[in-house]
Amino acid sequence: MSTPSTTPQPLTFDARPLTEPVDPKAVRAFAAEMRARSTSSTSASKVIVIVVAAFIGLVFAMILIPTMALLLAGVSRGGTPFLLLPVLVIAAIVIGGGLLFWFSFRSGRVARYRISRFAAANNMTYEDGIKNPPLPGMIFGVGHSRQSERLVRGHSPRFVEFGNYQYTTGSGKNSTTHKWGYVAVKLDVPLPNIVLDALGNNALFGTNLPASFQKEQRLSLEGDFDQYFTLYCPTGYEQDALYLFTPDIMARFIDNAAQLDVEIVDDWMFLYTRREASTLDPNTWAWLFGTVGALITKFDQWARWRDDRLLAEQGRTYTQVQTAATSGPSPGPAPAPATPALPFAAPAGMLTPPPGVAQQGRRLKRSGRWVWIVIVAVFAISWFWIRTLS
Repeated sequence: MSTPSTTPQPLTFDARPLTEPVDPKAVRAFAAEMRARSTSSTSASKVIVIVVAAFIGLVFAMILIPTMALLLAGVSRGGTPFLLLPVLVIAAIVIGGGLLFWFSFRSGRVARYRISRFAAANNMTYEDGIKNPPLPGMIFGVGHSRQSERLVRGHSPRFVEFGNYQYTTGSGKNSTTHKWGYVAVKLDVPLPNIVLDALGNNALFGTNLPASFQKEQRLSLEGDFDQYFTLYCPTGYEQDALYLFTPDIMARFIDNAAQLDVEIVDDWMFLYTRREASTLDPNTWAWLFGTVGALITKFDQWARWRDDRLLAEQGRTYTQVQTAATSGPSPGPAPAPATPALPFAAPAGMLTPPPGVAQQGRRLKRSGRWVWIVIVAVFAISWFWIRTLS
C-alpha cells in the first residue's frame, strides 16, 4: 500500500454517522455492494456460522415436530391442555434463538454501514475485510485464519489504516482466537525494528504481545518514560533510538499512547490494542484520531534518519565483487585495468547512505517464553502433590 501524492490536509473528525439513524434500504444496498466487491467466496467464518445455524435448526426441527405431533394427538384423544406447555417452551426457544441470530446478523451489517459512512464523512475510505493482510507487524505473522475487518483508511497527510484483526492458534478443541485492534501508519523511510511495550495494558505474567524479546535489547530512556513503556531496539542501535525518541516525542507517546503497544518495523508504525479500533464508539475514535494526529506531526524528524551501517554493507559487497572479478582459479594473462564502478565520487564528508536499515537492525531478536512455562509446570506439579498427600 502506498501513499497517494495529494496535498496534505488536516485530519477531520465527524462522529455523527456512528450514532444517527440509518435507512434500512441503504443498509441492504451497502451489504449487496460489499458482497459484490468481495474478492473471495464466502469466508471460513461465514461457512462456520451457516453450518452451525443449519445444524441447530435441524436438531430443533427433529425434536419439535415429533413432540408437537405426539402432544397434539394426546390432546385430541382427551388429554389435558397443560401437555402443550413443553411445545410452547420449545417453540419459544426456537423462535427466540432465530430472532437472536437475525438481530445479531443485522446489527453487524448496520455497524459496518455506519462505519463506512463515518469513513466517508471524514475523507477516508472503507474496506469490509481482507484475508492475510500483507503487513509486517508482529501480530500479522502469527497463527492461521488471519483476517482484518472494518478497515478505515486515511490517505492525507499520510496513509493511516484503522482496523480490527484476528487470528487463530492451535486446532480443534485446543484452538484459540486472538482479537486485536490496530492502527497502521506509513512512514517516510524504513526505520530500525523498535517495540514499545506499554506497561499499562500488560497481563498478569507480563506483556500481552504475541512475541517476547531478548532482555539485552532493552533500552532505558530518560525521565519517566520507563514507567509507561519498555523499549526494545536492536543491539547496536541504541544511539539511533535516542535520536528517534527525543524528549518531545517521548512526551507525545506518554500523553497519547500510554495504553497502546507500539511497533516500528520497516517503513510502518503500528499501534496495538486488545479492544476494537474500528468501532461504533465515538470516544474510541476521538482517542485514536488524537493519538495519530499528535504523533505524525513529529515524523518529519524520523524521515531524516539514515543508517550509516549501510555504507559498510555496500563497501563489503563492492570489495567482494571486485575480488571475484580480479581473481581466477588458474594463472592467465594479466587482467585489463578495472573500470571504475562509478564515473563520479561524492565530495569528502558528503557521502550519505540511502534510506534503509542494515540487516542487523531490521528485526529484533526474539526469546521464548519457556521460563513462564517452567514456572506454571512447577506450580501445577506442586499443587498436584499437595492434593495427593493431603
